[in-house]
Amino acid sequence: MSNIIKKSEILIDNFIDELWLEKGLSKNTLAAYRHDISSFSEWYRGTSLLDVERSDLLDYLSNRLKNGYSGRSTARSLSSLRAFYTHLSIRHNLTQNPTARVDSPKLGHSLPKTLSEEEVENLINSPDTDDDIGLRDRAMLELIYACGLRVSELISLDILNLNLRQGVIRVIGKGDKERLVPMGEQALYWIEEYINKSRPNLIKDNKVTELFLSKRGKSMTRQTFWYRIKDYSAKADIKKDLSPHTLRHAFATHLINHGADLRTVQLLLGHSSLSTTQIYTEVARHRMKELHNEHHPRG
Repeated sequence: MSNIIKKSEILIDNFIDELWLEKGLSKNTLAAYRHDISSFSEWYRGTSLLDVERSDLLDYLSNRLKNGYSGRSTARSLSSLRAFYTHLSIRHNLTQNPTARVDSPKLGHSLPKTLSEEEVENLINSPDTDDDIGLRDRAMLELIYACGLRVSELISLDILNLNLRQGVIRVIGKGDKERLVPMGEQALYWIEEYINKSRPNLIKDNKVTELFLSKRGKSMTRQTFWYRIKDYSAKADIKKDLSPHTLRHAFATHLINHGADLRTVQLLLGHSSLSTTQIYTEVARHRMKELHNEHHPRG
């Protein structure tokens, strides 16, 4: 490894450490920062990350867009680099910040992808619950939809976070913020089925306390659960392009469709700002407009 690469890695490590110490960001958020900055570092291959100029940054962003990266992804990359170079400007007295006066790519206003209630029902019913893995997956699908969890929150759930008697779970969200979320009868039923019937067969080490386990008795990854969702969506004949957060989006949209107030949905989702939650009212209005156009005789 060259000396320049080593120095670049040290600069990135120091920045990530400072983010963790000062902001208490989650592992996933820190990993995203590291990925964005390391990708730029690998592309740059200059003398030092401290010598980057505005023109270098503009070339990098242009190169990303030409290679098919979305404006949203490129904007996030720029945001990470902006934070990184603000840190370097303070710690290393840079004469100029290369991210200054660099505009983010124009972003279209996109709504979260969601599913109809019928599509959610078909998706949740897809796993074979006579099988240990199928029963685990049914419990996971029920829980993520019933509670509006992020995938990272779902797979990191500890069995000690469950209160089956009261029917609630304790969720550790972004920034290690805790919230209590009710499960609902269906999710509670399938969680109990999984704990009593499948989990004892999957567990290989009595010291493991994660709720959802892989075939090898280890904690699951986000990627594994995502592959399972894609497999079940194909079985349910869902044609939409799903994302790992689709069921979380469906949870919020369906609650609002049925009259839940924004403040309640905000608390259940663990959003720090109400404005983040308001996007789901727009999803609901957008869907109502689609239905009107489709079914109204003068639509």
